[in-house]
Amino acid sequence: MELTVGTLAERPELAVDMWGMEDTWPAFIGHDQCAATYLRRIWEELPEYAFVATDREGAVVAKAYSVPFALHREGRGALPDGGWDQVLQWAFADRAAGVEPDTVSAIEIAVAPACQGRGLSGRMLAAMRENARARGFGEVVAPVRPSAKHLEPGTPMSEYAFRTRESDGLPHDPWLRVHVRAGGVVERVAPASMVVAGSLDQWREWTGLPFDKEGPVTVPAALVPVRCEPEHDYAVYVEPNVWVRHAL
Repeated sequence: MELTVGTLAERPELAVDMWGMEDTWPAFIGHDQCAATYLRRIWEELPEYAFVATDREGAVVAKAYSVPFALHREGRGALPDGGWDQVLQWAFADRAAGVEPDTVSAIEIAVAPACQGRGLSGRMLAAMRENARARGFGEVVAPVRPSAKHLEPGTPMSEYAFRTRESDGLPHDPWLRVHVRAGGVVERVAPASMVVAGSLDQWREWTGLPFDKEGPVTVPAALVPVRCEPEHDYAVYVEPNVWVRHAL
């Protein structure tokens, strides 16, 4: 597929189309509070770390976001249990405090539904890696949302993340496999990478499910069950992701 990939800083006229590109994220994911707070700020304040791909006709078919942050700042050092949420908070806290970043984290890579299965996600990952390298960074990290984990919501992520294929030793999960083929190393699970909390009515709106019984609820596209508490009128989803390191 003929593709033109660049940063949003290079192609600012695509900002609106990039933001509005159709994707396959489940409705509830957008209600993670860090997503609501920080995602738009990436393309507004850090366009040199946002990427957009267009096809031959100029339509936006893929997008990606990353953020620079200080992983090795005092009090940090290890990739956090809080995963996606934590690294977004660190990145913008560092930016506000004028702290020099030393690492780039992937935040999102999304491909338009009609263009999935053509290797675009790998090309966006490559663009992110090359951009970080060109800016003097030695590492990209990624709190990866394994693409097939939703098919096994009851399997602990600690088991799923390290499952490999007998044929070639590569990860069982397709998206983790893309990262490893690109040079990434699966390091550890981020057990509380994203958190979505809402009233039962909100969860019913997001999922179309009744949310009327106490306990775990299996939700399509969720990586683990959602915890439902009817007596208290809320449900909470705590999503684990998988930290992958890419040395540059």
